[in-house]
Amino acid sequence: MKLFVGIDVSMKDFKARMFDAEGEEIAKRMRYKNDDPGAESFVKYLVEICGANEVDSLRIGMESTSVYGWHLQMRLAGEPLLASFHPQVYVFNPKVIANFRKQYVDIPKDDWFDCLVIADRLRFGRLPESCQVDFRYLPLQRLTRFRYHLIQTITREKNYFLTNLFLKFNTICQDKVLSDIFGATSEAILTEFLSPEEIAARPLDELIDFLMEKGKSHFSNPEATAKALKHAAACAYRLHGSLLEPVNLILATSLQTIRTLEQQVKSIDKAIEKELSHFPNTLQSMPGMGPVCTAGIIAEIGDIHRFDNEKAVAKFAGLTWRKHQSGEFEADDTPLTKTGNVYLRYYFVMAADSVRKWDPRFAEFYARKFKESSTHHHRRALVLTARKLVRVVDALLRSNQLYVPQGQRKVVKV
Repeated sequence: MKLFVGIDVSMKDFKARMFDAEGEEIAKRMRYKNDDPGAESFVKYLVEICGANEVDSLRIGMESTSVYGWHLQMRLAGEPLLASFHPQVYVFNPKVIANFRKQYVDIPKDDWFDCLVIADRLRFGRLPESCQVDFRYLPLQRLTRFRYHLIQTITREKNYFLTNLFLKFNTICQDKVLSDIFGATSEAILTEFLSPEEIAARPLDELIDFLMEKGKSHFSNPEATAKALKHAAACAYRLHGSLLEPVNLILATSLQTIRTLEQQVKSIDKAIEKELSHFPNTLQSMPGMGPVCTAGIIAEIGDIHRFDNEKAVAKFAGLTWRKHQSGEFEADDTPLTKTGNVYLRYYFVMAADSVRKWDPRFAEFYARKFKESSTHHHRRALVLTARKLVRVVDALLRSNQLYVPQGQRKVVKV
C-alpha cells in the first residue's frame, strides 16, 4: 500500500499524521521534539507503521520552513531503515499549500490540520522534485547560496545608501554627474566634502586637481566633469545644519559596510572555485561561463540524470511562463512563474548575462529578443536567454562534451 505522511515543522518540534491512498488516517498522530533523538523516534515509529501495513511506497511531505526542517528532511530521505519502503520526501512552497487549503470549507487553522492538508496534497499528485540526498554537492551549495545572500545584502545596502545620498546631495543622483556613484572618486567626494555648498565654493582648478588625484587621471575631460559637479552642487537642496553630521556618518558607515561585503564576496569566490575543483565539468568551456556561475548551477542541479530532460530543469529553476488565454484572446505579456529554485534561476540569469557578451550566438539571440519586446526589454531578453542557456547546460552535463560554438562540428569528449 501507499502511505502518505504530512509533517508540520517548527523550530522546537514537528507533528506528523499518516494516511492511506483513500485519505483514511491509519495511525496515531504524533508529536516529536525537533532534534536528533526526536527524529530517531519518528523513524522507528514510521518503520513500525510501514511494516504493520505492508507499505511499499512511502511519501512524506512538509512545507519549506527555512532551516527548521532541513535536518529532518535529510534524515528521512537518506535513512537506511526506511530504504525498503522507497521513501520520497517532498518540500512544498508554502504558497502551494496555502492555495490548496482553500478547497476546505470552514476548517480550523492549526498544526494538526496543516499535516492533513500536506498529506492530501501528496495524494493529489503533480508533485515537485523529491529531495535527493547527495552530500557531495552540499558544501558547494552552502557556499553559492551564501554568495547569493551577500549579493542581495549588498544590493539592499546600496539602495539604503542612495536614499540617504539624496538627502545630502540630491542632484548628483538626478544628473548622473559621475558614471559610478560607488566608485573611488564618488566615495572621496561624498566623504571629504561635508555638504554640496563646499563643492560649489571650491575653485574650479582645485576641484579639477581633486578629481584627477582621486580618479587616478582616468577622466577624459576633468574640466567638464568638475563644472557639471559644481553646477549640481549649486542646484542641490540645502540640508538643515543639524542633519549634516548624522547623514554624513550614515553615508560613511554604509560605504564601509558595502566595501566589507564586497571583500567577503571575493573571499567566498575563492572558496567556491576551490570547492568546484572537486567536480570535473565542461560548462566552463563556454565563453563567459565563469567558476561562480558554473558552481551555482552544478550545486543546485546536482546529478543531471534525476531530470528527464531540459524542460524539467527549466521547470525546477522556475524559468517557465504561464499562458494566459481565454476564447480568442491570448496575452502577449506572460509572467515568469518564479515558483522554482530561486538560487538556480539566479545563477542561470547571471550566467546568461555573461555568456551573451562573449558568445555570438547568444548575443544575437539576446539582441533579437530585446528588439521584439515592447516593455522591460533587458529583463525579458535576459530571462529568455537564460532559458536558452538551460538547453545548452543540460546537454553539456549529460554528454560531458566541450562546448562547440555554432558552425563548428568538431566534438571533444573529456
